[in-house]
Amino acid sequence: MGMIPIGDDDSDRTVTPFVNYLLIVANIAVFVLLQGMGGNDRFTYAFSTVPQEIVSGRDVVTPAHTVRDPASGQVFEQPGLQLTPLTVYLTLLISMFMHGGIAHIAGNMLYLWIFGDNIENTLGHWRYLGFYLVCGVLASLAHVFTTAATHGDMLVPSLGASGAISGVLGGYLLLFPGRRVRMMMGRSTTLMPAWVAIGVWFLFQVVAGMGLLGGGSQAGGVAYAAHVGGFVAGLILVKVFAVGHTSR
Repeated sequence: MGMIPIGDDDSDRTVTPFVNYLLIVANIAVFVLLQGMGGNDRFTYAFSTVPQEIVSGRDVVTPAHTVRDPASGQVFEQPGLQLTPLTVYLTLLISMFMHGGIAHIAGNMLYLWIFGDNIENTLGHWRYLGFYLVCGVLASLAHVFTTAATHGDMLVPSLGASGAISGVLGGYLLLFPGRRVRMMMGRSTTLMPAWVAIGVWFLFQVVAGMGLLGGGSQAGGVAYAAHVGGFVAGLILVKVFAVGHTSR
């Protein structure tokens, strides 16, 4: 869409969002130290979420294979799924801190940096952490079951913080619909209410997930069902997590 958020109004923030900071540090640490900046295929393909594994409860190991990019015609070797040394259900949590490349993690961390602190300020530190993790797990499950329901490839792994961050965006939209968000559009910047900035983002996820932009529920390697599932989870759960918390 050519729109990138670069800031919002934090004038009412009363707490230091150290949980949000720690989540950003954890994501970067996993990407750099455990994924080797995206080069450690053994780790990545052992701990990504694989729909078939979640549905069956059994680990799946596959050999590397050669695939052809239908767009460019380039042939390359696709790593196989690796042995997961823990229960496969933990990949729903671990994969939330993994990313497919520098652009992937940079975009996710930008959104988390801008929007996460406001939610932490509303929920409090530990409730925010719980909210973030629950939204991420529900987002991954939405992807798993959408893949199964649409007869997609159950062996294609997914990873990334996008589902959890989509939950943060859903919560932000519900709590702060009129808050001004500074967006970069081309070479200029503009202020727009959150309901417009996030609403355009959500509309893109729905349209892309329906395949109207030339893809499917996982078009171009992006698990749009996870984005939509996380967003809806955030909308529903943010006020549940806020019950009884009086500090704003």
